[in-house]
Amino acid sequence: MNVPKIKGTHTAMKSGMLAAESIFQKVTDEELQSETAGLHVHEYEENLKNSWIWKELYSVRNIRPSFHNYFGLYGGMVYTGLFFWIFRGKEPWTLKHAGKDSAQLKPAKDCTPSSTPKPDGKLSFDLLSSVALSGTNHEHDQPPHLTLMDDSVPVAQNLTIYDGPEQRFCPAGVYEYVPVESGDGMRLQINAQNCVHCKTCDIKDPSQNINWVVPEGSGGPAYNGM
Repeated sequence: MNVPKIKGTHTAMKSGMLAAESIFQKVTDEELQSETAGLHVHEYEENLKNSWIWKELYSVRNIRPSFHNYFGLYGGMVYTGLFFWIFRGKEPWTLKHAGKDSAQLKPAKDCTPSSTPKPDGKLSFDLLSSVALSGTNHEHDQPPHLTLMDDSVPVAQNLTIYDGPEQRFCPAGVYEYVPVESGDGMRLQINAQNCVHCKTCDIKDPSQNINWVVPEGSGGPAYNGM
């Protein structure tokens, strides 16, 4: 994603087009020795580096990591103003993120509960109403694209230690903790039908227990109501 522009759809589309073109050239190569053997398309990386995507994203590579510094937000703003807006990202170094996003969550006991007011229906809106506007849809009989590697982990770790972050970081209400049918304890319910394919859960889950796989084609958000 281009952080200063807060845009990434154009780069995602172009990278997909380059992938399709690279694969097509590979599978239609007359010198291909086998029609069934697996292929590793080395040309894709080269085509990506030779496209405008690489130039655009390389110039903004240090902006987000620059906020992980002693001065925090203000340090990142100064760095961005100096090295991007003036030098256009031509600095000879590349900053790194301080570990994975999934490892940055703090235990609930060390945090202050959110005081965000409830949606008023005028300037702010409830989550499910916004999901409805996205027009997201999945065929009811397709294999689930969101599964758990270990069903016991959400309650034993995520809910107990982090107060169930899945129900907050998911923008579509896919994950919610509900009472078990017997009335003793809680369980994680996955409403995969609501998924808008943002993959936040795959990145942010502190236990890395969610298995996100590509769903069937034509499913997901359509954004025809926005």
